[in-house]
Amino acid sequence: MELIPQAMFDIYALALPRGHGFGDWPPVGAWGGPDGIACGIATRQSQGGAFGLKIMRRRVDSVWAVTADETGFSTLEEAKARIEPLLKIGEPREPLPPNTAPRPALHDTQGRTPSAIFELLRRPTHHLAAWALNQLYLALPNPDKNWASDCQTINFHTRLWEAQLLAAFREQGLLVTQPYESPDFCIANRRGDEAWVEAVTANPQVPYEHVNAPQSRPPEGREAIFFGPAALRFAKTLGNKLDRRYDSLPHVVGKPFLIALADFQAPGSMMWSREGLIGYLYGRGAEVVDVDGRRVARPLPATHLLGPSAFPAGLFSDDRHAELSAVVFSNACSLAKLNRVMVSSGAAAEGLRYVRVGDFFDRSPGALKSIPFCLDVASEEYRSLWPQHYEPWSAEMEVFHNPFARHLAPFEILPEATHWFEHDGEITCASHYEPAILWSRTYIQDADSPALRLEDFLSEEARASEGDV
Repeated sequence: MELIPQAMFDIYALALPRGHGFGDWPPVGAWGGPDGIACGIATRQSQGGAFGLKIMRRRVDSVWAVTADETGFSTLEEAKARIEPLLKIGEPREPLPPNTAPRPALHDTQGRTPSAIFELLRRPTHHLAAWALNQLYLALPNPDKNWASDCQTINFHTRLWEAQLLAAFREQGLLVTQPYESPDFCIANRRGDEAWVEAVTANPQVPYEHVNAPQSRPPEGREAIFFGPAALRFAKTLGNKLDRRYDSLPHVVGKPFLIALADFQAPGSMMWSREGLIGYLYGRGAEVVDVDGRRVARPLPATHLLGPSAFPAGLFSDDRHAELSAVVFSNACSLAKLNRVMVSSGAAAEGLRYVRVGDFFDRSPGALKSIPFCLDVASEEYRSLWPQHYEPWSAEMEVFHNPFARHLAPFEILPEATHWFEHDGEITCASHYEPAILWSRTYIQDADSPALRLEDFLSEEARASEGDV
C-alpha cells in the first residue's frame, strides 16, 4: 500500500458524512493502492492515545463507501497492519447497496450536446478542475437524479455551486445530508446546531455564453452599485425562493433556514455585485467623500432600489421575512476556484502557471481602499495565506445574518466563513481567515512565458471577476 498525499486525502475525505470533522479521532495518515479504489485512514484518539482506522472503497459507480470503522489498536503499526488487508488492493470494487441506482458518470454525456463551459473541462488547462468537480459530485450524499445531465448542459453553474457548497461545508467538519428533495442540504455541527440550506444562482434575464464572454462593467455611481440592477436581480432571485416557503416544511420548522446565493447575472458580475446584495439585504451602502480635506466613508441609506419598480430595499431591516435566517454568498463560484484549490495544494499542472490577480480587503483601521495583489497560485507566498497551506474551499464564503430572524443561525454552524451581523446598530463582520479577497481573476499561462506582474494590471480601467483567460 502507498501513502496518500495530504492534499489528495483532503479531497477524498470530503466524501465522508462529516468531511474533515473527525472529532476526537483525528487522522494521522492515509494509505491506498495504485488504482485509487481504496483509502485506509489511521486515526488517533485525542485523549488516551489509542489508534483506530476507517476504510473507504469505491463502489462500481465510483462513489465512496465506508467498509470498515474500527478502534482499539495500541500502536500505529498495529493499525496499519490491519488496514492493508481491508484495502483489498487489486480486488473488484464494492457492489451497490440494495435498491440503489448507480450514479451516472459525469463524463458520459449519453448523446447530449454539452455546454461550452462543460466542454472547457476537457481542455488540459482545466483537467484539475474537472477531476475536483467529479470528486465533489461523487461525494454528494443524495444528488438530484438529473444532477449529471444538468451539469453537462443548461444548469452547469447551479450544480457547480452545489458542489462547492458541499466542499465548503464538509471542509468545516459539518455533517451534511440530503434527506429531502428540498431544501438542498441539512447541515449540523457536533454542538447540536442544525440548519437547512437552499442553493440558488442569480441568472441573467437573457442567457449568454459564459466562455470568453466580454466582461460587463459595474453600474455608474455608488448608489447604482448598492441599489441598482444587481440588487434588483438578487431581490427577485431571493424572492422566488422565499415564495416557496421552505421554512414551513415539517422537517424545516423550528430550524434556521438559509439561502446560499451565487451570482451569474452578467459576465464578470461577481466583481461588483456583492455590494448590491448588501444594499438589498440591509438597505445600506457607503460612499467616500471629502470632509475638511480628509477622505471618509459616509453611510448611503435607501428604502427602495433604483428603477421604475421601486422595489423595497432592506430585506433584513425589519421582521417581514423573519423566516430567512441568513444569506450565504461567495464571489468565487467558478472553475478558477477548483483549479486554484488543486494547484495551491500541490497538484501537478504540467507546463502551466496559474496566476490570481485581485484586491485584498484592507483591515487597517480607517482604511478606505483595498490592497491589489498578483500571485502565482503555486507559490509559497500564496499558499502561506492560509493555515492549511492551500486555498480553502470556504475562503470566500460570507454569511449575511438577518437580525430579525425567527431562528438565528449560530456562527458555529459555518465556523470558517466571514459573518456579517448587526452590532450596536452597525453592520460589522467577523472573519475566520485573515485574507479577504474582494474580487479576483485567475489567468492561465504557459509555464515558460514571462510571469504576470501586478504592474500589468494597475492601469486597467475595469477589473474582471472570477474567471479564466
